[in-house]
Amino acid sequence: MFTLSICLNLSFFQKCLVGGTWYLVGFATNADWFVSRKADMKMGTVTLTPQSNGDLEMDYSSLKPDGSCWTMNHLAKKTDIPGKFTFSSQRWANENDMRMVEVKYDEYSLVHTIKTKAGSSYILNKLYSRTQDPSQAVLDKFTKFSLEQGILPENIAILPKNGQCSAEAGTSSSSSSSSL
Repeated sequence: MFTLSICLNLSFFQKCLVGGTWYLVGFATNADWFVSRKADMKMGTVTLTPQSNGDLEMDYSSLKPDGSCWTMNHLAKKTDIPGKFTFSSQRWANENDMRMVEVKYDEYSLVHTIKTKAGSSYILNKLYSRTQDPSQAVLDKFTKFSLEQGILPENIAILPKNGQCSAEAGTSSSSSSSSL
């Protein structure tokens, strides 16, 4: 078990401003599976859609090497703490405690998730960016934050650019390769 050492102070969190498409640029975790998959991971997108009840729809997509799209969807349930959500993943059979740790709505978002499966927990930090090329200062902030959470430097990845999936399910707008 580990102790969460971040302070969630997002009383200013505005769900309507977090909505839209973001690039998944950074990925950091202390999960064992990451080491074997890190080299194959590429940038993908997440579309965040705030719901009228305060929940947050999250639609992920990433272009696969064969040109098809890998997709995943979660409905994150709001909590009493602004910027904190919970959701269950049927695909990965885990429970998720997700926090928007820091958000600059027109630039980036640092997302910290504690994932629990079969009594075991691990951390997953993500860096969302409105562009495929966030500033070095933002990349450094993500790396520093992940290190502060106890994630080893070799388990912090800035993902290489990738083609994007088109609006039609299963098709792509580029022939680049990905695995997310």
